[in-house]
Amino acid sequence: MMNMNKLALLFLAAAVAGCAAQGDGPATATSKAAEKPAAKVEAPFASTYKAYPGTATAIRNVTIYDGEGGRIDNGVVLMSGGKISGIGGPDMAIPDNMLVVDGRGKFVTPGIIDIHSHLGDYPTPSVEAHDDGNEATSPTTPEVWAEHSVWPQDPGFSRALTNGGITSLQILPGSANLMGGRSVVLKNVYSRTVQGMKFPGAPYGLKMACGENPKRVYGSKGRMPSTRMGNLAVNRQTWIKAQEYKKKRDSGKEFTRDLGMETLAGVLDGDILIQNHCYRADEMAIVLDMAKEFGYKVTAFHHAVESYKIADLLRDNGVCSAVWADWWGFKMEAYDAIPENAAILHNSGACVIIHSDDENQIQRLNQEAAKAQADGRRMGFKISDADVITWLTYNPAKALGIADKTGSLKPGKMADVVLWNGNPLSVYSRPDKVWIDGAMMYDAANPRLRPVSDFELGQPGEGDVK
Repeated sequence: MMNMNKLALLFLAAAVAGCAAQGDGPATATSKAAEKPAAKVEAPFASTYKAYPGTATAIRNVTIYDGEGGRIDNGVVLMSGGKISGIGGPDMAIPDNMLVVDGRGKFVTPGIIDIHSHLGDYPTPSVEAHDDGNEATSPTTPEVWAEHSVWPQDPGFSRALTNGGITSLQILPGSANLMGGRSVVLKNVYSRTVQGMKFPGAPYGLKMACGENPKRVYGSKGRMPSTRMGNLAVNRQTWIKAQEYKKKRDSGKEFTRDLGMETLAGVLDGDILIQNHCYRADEMAIVLDMAKEFGYKVTAFHHAVESYKIADLLRDNGVCSAVWADWWGFKMEAYDAIPENAAILHNSGACVIIHSDDENQIQRLNQEAAKAQADGRRMGFKISDADVITWLTYNPAKALGIADKTGSLKPGKMADVVLWNGNPLSVYSRPDKVWIDGAMMYDAANPRLRPVSDFELGQPGEGDVK
């Protein structure tokens, strides 16, 4: 039973919220900056992603959630050349050359995007040996890149596609470190290499973490940080070094490359996005002040179980909260979580994202979003189904810097599309078909279009729903 102090805080937060409405090869150890300022090193490990071949397709007689809060009944979605070529009502003309899928009684959404995943770099129940997500040897490791740990054969990728409609996802380093390294955004397709999965044109992210994890990991080793004030001190000292590095890089004079400082300078340039693991409201507020001190922007707080306490502050600073529906209490900084968190944020006008951080939950993000919606409705908030879908599509795309390419069903965007066998916010609904860049990657009615990891080929129960 909720105590009266927390209940009062909950409704106070709700009231406040409602008042506002390709690289050429290995780099050398030193580089000479270009003649003009802000000389930047071209990133290696470029994306080699190429869309699978697709067929021009029309889906008709469906309820469409466009990903940006719009709904069309008895609608039509057209896909051609890997792009959305049209979206409209029942009177929309369908070109003669298109394969027609009748979706009567079904629903269409953009592909689901998980902004917080560790598939490929954390151990899974299938493969315990692949624990490569935390370089827990220093509190700041911005020099490491998550893509260099990603195992493309992780069976979790295909299960996320077939069970959860996941078409894109961000793979992050873990949260042992204050600065854990670069993240990578992937298209959820089979490839022999991680470069073949890399989302073309997606910005890198820098995974940061505050709170209990860094101070526990390094405090237990008898080194700094062992407190929250130590967390901030190490962060600030590292950003001072990054500013000095950026100044040298931009001077036009010869400078010695430093992989970690390159990442941090990229953040200060605005090219690399901050994805910050943070639970407590007071710490999020301090991190926002630190970002202003050093001239960078926090794109999203992840987990963010106390975002409801500072919904207006997050809204005013344009910061998204990537949250669970109802995880709480597994450590002290998660203790003051409430199931109405996402709803209060949404009601305030702040950016809400539902994320997984788990190889099983990534298969059920639609159900997690529905739970968060139901908790908000019980509180009296009117949150439409079409709005809830934005928490899984457009909002994560925005926070990943790819909303111009995916996340909603607009002509010219990637044809990342899910046809659901019922309302996607129902516990009974599952993906019926999934397209990525207009190529059908999964069809529940066709066993030949049920992707299975090479790792599982020949094993008992291959491809079974997990």
